[in-house]
Amino acid sequence: MEARAGAGPRRGGGGLGAAGPTSGSRATRTPAAPWARFSAWLECVCVVTFDLELGQALELVYPSDFQLTDKEKSSICYLSFPDSHSGCLGDTQFSFRMRQCGGQRSPWHADDRPYNGGAPVALQREPAHYLGYVYFRQVKDSSVRRGYFQKSLVLVSRLPFVRLFQSLLSLIAPEYFDKLAPCLEAVCNEIDQWPAPVPGQTLNLPVMGVVIQVRIPSRVDKLESKPPKPCDQENLLPAPVVLSSVHELDLFRCFQPVLTHVQTLWELMLLGEPLVVLAPSPDVSSEMLPAAPQVLLRLPPLLHHPRQRVQGAHHTHPSPHWPHVLRIGEPKMSGDLPKQVKLKKPSRLKTLDTKPGLYTSYTAHLHRDKSLLKRLLKGVQKKRPWDVQSALLRQHLLELTQSFIIPLEHYMASLMPLQKSITPWKTPPQIRPFRQEDFLRSLEHAGPQLTCILKGDWLGLYRRFFKSPHFDGWYRQRHKEMAQRLEALHLEAICEANIETWMQDKSEVEVVDLVLKLREKLVRAQSHQLPVKEATLQRAQLYIETVIGSLPKDLQAVLCPP
Repeated sequence: MEARAGAGPRRGGGGLGAAGPTSGSRATRTPAAPWARFSAWLECVCVVTFDLELGQALELVYPSDFQLTDKEKSSICYLSFPDSHSGCLGDTQFSFRMRQCGGQRSPWHADDRPYNGGAPVALQREPAHYLGYVYFRQVKDSSVRRGYFQKSLVLVSRLPFVRLFQSLLSLIAPEYFDKLAPCLEAVCNEIDQWPAPVPGQTLNLPVMGVVIQVRIPSRVDKLESKPPKPCDQENLLPAPVVLSSVHELDLFRCFQPVLTHVQTLWELMLLGEPLVVLAPSPDVSSEMLPAAPQVLLRLPPLLHHPRQRVQGAHHTHPSPHWPHVLRIGEPKMSGDLPKQVKLKKPSRLKTLDTKPGLYTSYTAHLHRDKSLLKRLLKGVQKKRPWDVQSALLRQHLLELTQSFIIPLEHYMASLMPLQKSITPWKTPPQIRPFRQEDFLRSLEHAGPQLTCILKGDWLGLYRRFFKSPHFDGWYRQRHKEMAQRLEALHLEAICEANIETWMQDKSEVEVVDLVLKLREKLVRAQSHQLPVKEATLQRAQLYIETVIGSLPKDLQAVLCPP
């Protein structure tokens, strides 16, 4: 998969203008490049117009020198038109995801690394895709040959902050369609003054006379949903609009038609199974897509893989190779619980079948939680606020995933060598291998039944998880973290030992080898690849200087060139 280097060049002018010519090369952005703050949030802003004679055309790109390939321009134009709304008036919002194109990708620009290092895996910047957030307007216009004004305002980003960018569009787009280019330029200049997104921080983002307050999620957040705490509100006029999340949608509204199958969907997400969502409109399908993996979003390392194959479509039909198809009907406007879709075998999904349903041959391993369904149904009858309903559903799914993952985490931790077995002058012992049958035997006394009341075939679910791409990703990430921890403990053991005593009977070759190894560890630790304390880094540097000072002058010159 190829994509561009960095995020495209920015020039000092950067004014509004028509989409510029395509360039085959992608220049790497320098740290002091113009629009650096803007590009921490957005890649560019596009306006797509739909004309009967010209077809779908990219009217402008901002900043005007942001470079898109012809294929990327074509994709943005195609994906920004909600074809199911071709006969409807009004506004609609939706989102899409598309591949980046271009030449061989260079390493990310430096700004990505600190953010991705602190962000949850599923909220890291997309390495090879663009995310498009669309506000489409269609109104009757007799001056246009087609009879309609049809235009889309598109925010292009690599951040999956769907709720933030939808809220931003709801502010920007109506004003833009009224005042056009000058308004858009002013908004982009405001975004260029925003602080960069830093995991764990609460930020105030002013735009168009409104202050949006958000908290950027961190991978060390506790597993609970809380809105950002108000900060510095006394200095903000007007008072900020507080978004409870930059990425989480109304989970209950998304899953309302499929509540009876929510645990089956949870298992499909857990196992990394491909799923296609068919909906009557792009706003419904594009909301359902991020909502489905969100049930695993905020959990320990790499259980949710951001590249999971969850695809959406509206008024189209799935290809035969999709083993799991979720078709959602027209949304209900009443407060009643909509009729639940049925579980159907894939063979019943005919070419022209329009009946809502979950079409799959998959059989859930766990029994349905009837008490949860009763609580949610009672909430609908009592007209409980949807955000409370979403919190109940999200908490249930989080607890379910925690019950599944905790035994895996405990077993994985048991494979780590004991700290007392790590000695300074010997290679540290290896992490013991993950033996699936040993883990399954451990479930009898330390399984999910300790924290979850749900019955079912937990062993069968774990066995299937072991064959899924999610287990491979989770295991690789956990093994990497444990290996780094092991290396950090070894470095600490060396720094606590008496270096002069060790050097007494060592040859020059052994001493030089220690210097090289210590330097390598120090470089890795200083680049935050090893979890070590600052005092340990200083001690390691002092050891290196001490060891080099004991060597002959010619070797010192080699190891410390002028």
